Amino acid sequence: MYQEERLIGILNHLEHHQRINIETICELFDVSRDTARRDIIRLEEQGRILRTRGGAILPTLSSHVANYSERLRDEATTESKKAIGRMAATLIHDGDYLLLDASTTVQYAAESLHTQGHVVVTNSIDIADILNRKEHIDVHLLGGKLHPEHRLIYGARAMEMLSDYHVHKLLLGTCAITHDGLSNPYEEEGFLVREMMRRADQVILLADHTKFGKRQFNRISGLEPIDIIITDEEPSEEMKEALHRHEIDIIVAKGENPHD
Repeated sequence: MYQEERLIGILNHLEHHQRINIETICELFDVSRDTARRDIIRLEEQGRILRTRGGAILPTLSSHVANYSERLRDEATTESKKAIGRMAATLIHDGDYLLLDASTTVQYAAESLHTQGHVVVTNSIDIADILNRKEHIDVHLLGGKLHPEHRLIYGARAMEMLSDYHVHKLLLGTCAITHDGLSNPYEEEGFLVREMMRRADQVILLADHTKFGKRQFNRISGLEPIDIIITDEEPSEEMKEALHRHEIDIIVAKGENPHD
């Protein structure tokens, strides 16, 4: 077996078991301890694992977030996000006052809205534009500083405006979620998201399966404020236990089967 094949096998094992040791690598791939160590060193040089005493783990801290356009074009998650968005739209009723954050998955929910009579507050210039084209929806776009890559409004002015509102429901995306809560790379955006949570009677989190188990620099909140989570796959048992402990309803949205 070539080294590149072993490296893929090691990463697959880590995806399912979170950690691996030298002995396990030797047994799985019938290699010497020296070869197993070289494989771990190679993966660490590629930035794909963290070496531990006698083995390796996957890094839990993620620093990269693709820009808004890249996330919309990501074919690996687009159908899942659209399914989540469609499901989220079914939880919205005529006349609901809404807060929508600047998430691509929340954008798909906005596109799927068929109800009316809403007052919507958002910090997303794209979502504001989408809803502005629908009838019988009153759109309030937060003012402040525009993030050019992520196409969202943030800053002190946005926080000030947000403090004047209260809504029925918040539709919220996330970069990362663990049993400890939600996190993202940007402190100022985190301040705004926390304030959004305070301004809603019900918090609905939209998170595809790739967001679970990730942790980023800035902790936004624990799981306590979340009422419902909509995802595309069943979370791990550990994650489900944490969600159930906080009495969070889990809804799994399935994508459309092209053969149906």
